Amino acid sequence: MIILLAKIIHWVFLLYTIFLLVRIVGSWFPKYSYHPIMRFARFYTDPYLNIFRRLIPPIGGTLDLSPMIAFFVLQFLEKMVLRFLSALL
Repeated sequence: MIILLAKIIHWVFLLYTIFLLVRIVGSWFPKYSYHPIMRFARFYTDPYLNIFRRLIPPIGGTLDLSPMIAFFVLQFLEKMVLRFLSALL
């Protein structure tokens, strides 16, 4: 049961990581910012990214490092949750 839960959690984190990467790469192409895929990715990732945007303002007004920090924190959280679940086995 715990192994199944760990796999589901891994897939949820993976899916969110993909949304985050789509959001990051999509921000390089403002022409496509209103594409349905971009709006979907923005809708689900902006609340998470806004946490880091409040903590780390853009450098020089244009270079936003919050997605990079958010990506690493997401990876760290996944590892911690999966490690916790593996300790329950």
